[in-house]
Amino acid sequence: MLFSHKILHWYAQNKRTLPWRTTRNPYNIWLSEVILQQTKVAQGTPYYLKFTDTFPTIQDLASAPQEKVLKLWQGLGYYSRARNLHEAAKFIVSNLDGKFPESYKELIKLKGIGDYTASAIASICFNAQEAVVDGNVYRVLSRYFGVDIPINSTEGVKYFKKLAVELLDKENTRDYNQGIMEFGAIQCTPKNPDCISCPLKNSCVALEKNMVSGLPIKIKKTKIKKRYFNYIIPIIKDSFTVLNQRTGKGIWQGLWQFPLIELAKEASLNEVEKEATALLNINASLHVYKDVAIVHKLSHQHLYTKFWILETTQEIDNMVKIEELEKYPVPVLIADFIKTYKF
Repeated sequence: MLFSHKILHWYAQNKRTLPWRTTRNPYNIWLSEVILQQTKVAQGTPYYLKFTDTFPTIQDLASAPQEKVLKLWQGLGYYSRARNLHEAAKFIVSNLDGKFPESYKELIKLKGIGDYTASAIASICFNAQEAVVDGNVYRVLSRYFGVDIPINSTEGVKYFKKLAVELLDKENTRDYNQGIMEFGAIQCTPKNPDCISCPLKNSCVALEKNMVSGLPIKIKKTKIKKRYFNYIIPIIKDSFTVLNQRTGKGIWQGLWQFPLIELAKEASLNEVEKEATALLNINASLHVYKDVAIVHKLSHQHLYTKFWILETTQEIDNMVKIEELEKYPVPVLIADFIKTYKF
């Protein structure tokens, strides 16, 4: 039996019941793929359901304010996904009469859509003969064929894409692509894969050569950067605080946060008070919420964060009502603080 036929047979017996598998509507498939790019199915599913309930059509998403989109996305991270999703929706509605492109060539032109997402939408929605290569596919192919080329090298990206194309089931590309990704997600898992019951075990090179735990190979390129964040939490007349919107191309673009002082290292109370006085144009007498910094880990940086409380009767720019804090899209780090701090 061909590799692709084994995958299709396994998928027919083992595929999970997921909400986006009840439709071939490209809007729904696109939304699910964007959510799942950096998110596991269990975490992503509630977000998918919230989005499709709030924005049932691409027209609904396109007409929504960005803040509403970011608020729904809050907690998923990698917020550029949400901004790109929104921009692409507006483009499709404004420039393509709301009709989703059907070909890989046209799909990949959309903001935020790369090779994988374009291939997934084209094949799942339109059964186009496009091979998907995501983390699950890399893992399955590298183990089955015993390939030790790093998956995040230029050579590896080209090699695995070519291999995926060669293995493609051209009659049922839709289910084959979903099948190999599903196979990697629940059978050929990153840790402790179920090799005993695997339908590919008799011809899996990694299993034969005891290489399963070592594949796929990925080059470690990113050095983790440490940053030291000091958030000032003004409590003004017991009813107001201050929020600023993040701008620029860094993390959390478009989200809201308390006034931020970023320093080169962990700072003393006197240092933060001095910086806060200059930042807010107020005599800042602070006390720290927790002595030990909260370490918030992102993919390429660790944020050593402290929250400093400033109680005052003096008005400050960008005041908001404390009771309305929940309306603003904020990073999960700040959302967690708002939940735990008793204003």
